[in-house]
Amino acid sequence: MKPLTNLRMSWRAIRSHKLRSTLTTLGVVIGVAAVITFVTLGASLQAGIIGDISPDDRQNIYGWAAPEESSNQGPLAGAQPVFTQADVDGLSEQPGVRAAYGYTSIPTQSVGFGGERIPRQDAVVATGVEYVDEDEIADGRRFEYGQREAVLNPAMANAFERNVTVGDTITVTVVGGFAVNATVVGITTDSEARSPFEGFGPGPRVYLPLDPYYTQLVAEAQETPRFPAIVVEAESIEGVDRAKESTRSYLETDSDAQEQAEAANLTYELQTSTELLGQLQAVLDQLQAFVVGIAALSLLVGSIGIANIMLVSVTERTREIGIMKAVGAQRRDILTLFVTEAVIVGIIGSILGTLLGILGGWAGAQYIDIPLTYPVEWFAIAIAVGILVGVGAGLYPAWRGARTDPIDALRYE
Repeated sequence: MKPLTNLRMSWRAIRSHKLRSTLTTLGVVIGVAAVITFVTLGASLQAGIIGDISPDDRQNIYGWAAPEESSNQGPLAGAQPVFTQADVDGLSEQPGVRAAYGYTSIPTQSVGFGGERIPRQDAVVATGVEYVDEDEIADGRRFEYGQREAVLNPAMANAFERNVTVGDTITVTVVGGFAVNATVVGITTDSEARSPFEGFGPGPRVYLPLDPYYTQLVAEAQETPRFPAIVVEAESIEGVDRAKESTRSYLETDSDAQEQAEAANLTYELQTSTELLGQLQAVLDQLQAFVVGIAALSLLVGSIGIANIMLVSVTERTREIGIMKAVGAQRRDILTLFVTEAVIVGIIGSILGTLLGILGGWAGAQYIDIPLTYPVEWFAIAIAVGILVGVGAGLYPAWRGARTDPIDALRYE
């Protein structure tokens, strides 16, 4: 049988049972659309959370001390306050280190401005001057260490009814009701996280100098204020490994933190943004694989539907098969005919499912407000899988139809 004739007969058979063919195709459409939608949302979520690592951030080393069982659980997992200002000063003098400074988030109840208070529990960060680069300041300047000053990102500056500008004063109320004021001296260019310690997504932030804010807040509770994390800036990207080695060597020998770390059985975690990003990437990849696996079950259901409908079609067309064999059709002709029908259903379902999945991914990204990223390679995979589903589901019914005895087929009513 000529390929064109075979294709025409298959298409005619599909069109002659519109409702049945539509319902069969719908199974593939839903399966492929589910896979494309979830893969798109997964890729978009990764893009929204992770983003790009800036060149400046690639030469930063992030350190904290935590129990060994907290290793590789993410930035600041299990971190304990062991580092002092003396540690920071000592690290700044190590080979390959350009700068070092402390980091801690300040537990807050709210941030206030102009008589308005906005509840914020994790938006206030106390750190060193170098934490926010000069080229990241859109308006104003960086804060000065030892001064009651603050730098805000646009998400925080625009969170109030009247936008905060340089020169305004904000009030930070920490847990316990203690309120401190800070003069805003700078607004950053964007609201993206400035380090993995903040997470990898955007959010409202207030950046304060460790001194006086953190040191004064803990002065009554601790004779020597200690903070849970440090940031060490290498002199260059190529010198990151050297800076990391000298940092670890100092912390494990000469630092004030070592006695605290040994007493609490803590180990030092020193990681770059790239390394921390790799850990998060692995978690997100596992999550996406799980979600895609669930969506793939829809394709399995679709393949079962195709097989079922094709078996029904073989039974309904038993007499037609007998006539075809009586006029000279071979087994391979019957086999090819039914497989072609299944492939057509798979192709149509895959294409429509891909289009629906693209639309679903766009709608989902818009709804949860994340940057839309299409994993184009998955479109080709989805179409190929849809076709394979059609072939796989149609093989047995086609084989069964091809083996039909022509005498029995002609007698069939």
